[in-house]
Amino acid sequence: MPPANDKPALKLAELIEDPAAAVAKLARPTRGGSDALRAELVAVLRDALEDGRASAKDLLARTRNGLACAKRLSAAMDAVVASLHAAATRHFYPVQNPSSGERMAVVAVGGYGRGTLAPGSDVDLLFLFPDKQTAWGESVVEAVLYPLWDLKLKVGHSVRSIEDCIREARGDMTIRTALLESRLVAGDATLFKEMQRRYGAEVVEGTAPAFTEAKLAERETRVMRAGTSRYLVEPNVKDGKGGLRDLNTLFWIAKYAYRVDDPADLVEAGLFDARELAIFQRAEEFLWRVRCWMHFITGRAEERLSFDLQRQVAAAIGYAGRNGQAPVERFMKAYFLTAKDVGDLTAIVCAALEARQQKPRATLTRLLGSLTKRKRVRALGHPDFTLKGQRLAVVDDDAFKRDPVNLLRLYEIASRDDLAIHPDTSRLVTQSLRLVTAQLRHDREANRIFLEILTSRRSPEAVLRRMNESGLLGRFIPDFGRVVAMMQFNMYHHYTVDEHLIRSIGILAEIDAGALEAEHPLANSIFASIANRRALYVALFLHDIAKGRPEDHSVAGARIARKLCRRFGLSEAQTETVVWLIENHLVMSTVAQSRDLGDPKTIESFAAIVQTLERLKLLLVLTVADIKAVGPGVWNGWKGQLLRTLYYETEMVLAGGHSAIERKARVELKQDALAARLSDWQPAAREAYLARHYPAYWLKVELDRQEQHARFLHAAEAAGRTTATKVETDSFRGVTELTILAPDHPRLLAIVTGACAAAGGNIVDAQIFTTSDGLVLDTIFVSRAFERDDDELRRAERIAAAIERALKGEIKIADLVAQRRAPPPRGQTFQVAPEVIIDNVLSTRHTVLEVSGLDRPGLLYDLTTAISKLNLNIASAHIATFGEKAVDVFYVTDLTGAKITTTARQLIIRQALLAVFSFEHDKAQTARGKAPARA
Repeated sequence: MPPANDKPALKLAELIEDPAAAVAKLARPTRGGSDALRAELVAVLRDALEDGRASAKDLLARTRNGLACAKRLSAAMDAVVASLHAAATRHFYPVQNPSSGERMAVVAVGGYGRGTLAPGSDVDLLFLFPDKQTAWGESVVEAVLYPLWDLKLKVGHSVRSIEDCIREARGDMTIRTALLESRLVAGDATLFKEMQRRYGAEVVEGTAPAFTEAKLAERETRVMRAGTSRYLVEPNVKDGKGGLRDLNTLFWIAKYAYRVDDPADLVEAGLFDARELAIFQRAEEFLWRVRCWMHFITGRAEERLSFDLQRQVAAAIGYAGRNGQAPVERFMKAYFLTAKDVGDLTAIVCAALEARQQKPRATLTRLLGSLTKRKRVRALGHPDFTLKGQRLAVVDDDAFKRDPVNLLRLYEIASRDDLAIHPDTSRLVTQSLRLVTAQLRHDREANRIFLEILTSRRSPEAVLRRMNESGLLGRFIPDFGRVVAMMQFNMYHHYTVDEHLIRSIGILAEIDAGALEAEHPLANSIFASIANRRALYVALFLHDIAKGRPEDHSVAGARIARKLCRRFGLSEAQTETVVWLIENHLVMSTVAQSRDLGDPKTIESFAAIVQTLERLKLLLVLTVADIKAVGPGVWNGWKGQLLRTLYYETEMVLAGGHSAIERKARVELKQDALAARLSDWQPAAREAYLARHYPAYWLKVELDRQEQHARFLHAAEAAGRTTATKVETDSFRGVTELTILAPDHPRLLAIVTGACAAAGGNIVDAQIFTTSDGLVLDTIFVSRAFERDDDELRRAERIAAAIERALKGEIKIADLVAQRRAPPPRGQTFQVAPEVIIDNVLSTRHTVLEVSGLDRPGLLYDLTTAISKLNLNIASAHIATFGEKAVDVFYVTDLTGAKITTTARQLIIRQALLAVFSFEHDKAQTARGKAPARA
């Protein structure tokens, strides 16, 4: 074997240009037979693949062309496969006079068959033979596959005869689809052409409807698995709705039905016009650009565009911030607009295939059909509309030109008569958007129609989504157009802004129809008494319309709403209601989740904002719909309970207010009610127990829980215990209650939160009460982790046991927390500036500490520990998490029960709490490890 420096230096370009010649050049100086050549070949091909990847990545960075990158990677893989085939057939297993059985074609199938590969894609190969595989064929296949495996490639392969291919393609849609885009890489071209001929004649011919139906059903299954909305904020670029697989499916169906080999041929076939072809090509290139960068950045076949990746991909592509939007938000808007384009193209293809597959009727049937059509036209109420196959359509392509109001009227009729719109008509809407001028936007009839659509009791969500997908909604309301496909780069919002707004209308319509009584009993019961129903719909539709602007979106949104309400034809009173709702649409949620609802000042302050019972009703319903439309799992029964409590307390104030005498009377009423429940106790014991609680307890805690507490304390004392716990599940509110009895201690809440953190409990709220004899009765509400009560109770009992051990001093809480360390998720992805607000106005008796910042495991434990070290008593704690942002509120006093009023003391508190979020603190936490749960 010659010295290493005598080995021929083969470049990727040589392998691409003539694989056989390149392999022959490599084989000539090799000594040591096939094994040496195989080793040399693998080394050369490894270098070639690395060169190919580097070249493709450089091409992607320079040209920003994802499709060119994917084709470059595919060409490099072609060179590798063809080189291995040449080595196998010419050097390892040469045949001088091959028989008919010693013919073979190496065929790329699947994604590789399209001539495109992502950096981490599988390589799908078909080894095609004229008949049954021979010993020679088996040897050649192995000679190609083993080096590919040595190169650490993910190879999917099949070995079939032509007859096998035809038979299996008939019975298996996956194989039929793979063969649809098959491409010869190396070997016998005549053999490959024969397979293609028979595939077209014996498999494809006459089966387009069945293939289309199967592919669309397959798509639905795939989309359900990846996420049904194309506006999920962490989309799957390959398999998600509006992703590359949708484009593939679209072209598979078109290719199968129209027998074309290139998307450009679809214009000549009449399926696309030139504009739509350009959209197809632009979407394909963009999605490939994103996918290739995802694979290059992660070094693997990562298909989910996670928050972690979004920043990196946006930077790699070259997005910059603009108009108050971060680079990542501009990038994701481009992504979602592309996904929308893919959806539009899919609708066009489906409509064309539907029309293609309909057979013409006989003359008499057509005549009868035309007579029926005229009757249906009259039934639709406007001569410019008709029905095509039970779908709403325009009578001709000039219907929108004759009267641009027909653009809105189309959707009004669809909403009123519950009709699907014919895809050709939806396509015509998109092509007619230039007709949406300032004149149409201010047309009284057009705005009346839009308001009817928005406030309809018949599926307004579905109709608004159709309008949005056609582009009409954003064109008719340009401010809405600004938030179309706009994502908010955080973990809280699951959808783009436009999708969130449309979904919120759908939820409101369900409440309006009484369909959500079990889930939202209060909203359901008060809806019928709301006088400003129309204002509520408009306010909800516009509440986030100013997102993405540099100013507060509530303030900017109210200003936009004032202008739009006049345009829509709302009265001055309705307009003022809409403006107020948008300005205050976050207030009720904030107060409910982060304020002490048992503090009279909280209710009085909120009542001063709301002012009227009508506004209270409107704000409650709007808040429910808004929270629920944020995304799956964001709404839960606990939030519902908080909102109901705030509503009822505020309703009482608005009905006349609470005086000190009324509060005393309410306490006495509650004590009397509990006394009646404890009729089995001795009178002296009953009176002694009633005297143990302060007024705040009686006003905050409902009667059922008061009775549970009484019997819990009684049983603990009977057992001689001053430290005890009790657990109970609440499936409706989605929480588990942990009741804790213990001697009062400044670090009590820190111990409890630490025990919860160590045991995996996610605290959502805490009620803290001190009895007159020095005990603490705390109720900790932990988010539910299991559906089954028995599973949830076992978990809660483990948490309770950990709390008891910690309170008794059997273990150190720091050690308990350290046992369950885990790195914080997405720690480098999001940035939330920490903030500490110290307020002495929000409560009459307490100083309110509102602490917000980037959430992480164990944060609540760290905060309560810091507060206890500051010698502060925590009277109540309210814990809220909005995605990656934590907002924790503590009602505190000093050890004498007084507010914290001195500036110096407040400065110390602020510095200590901000230090919890500091880099040094995080570094120390990392060195010690971190708790695995929110608590």
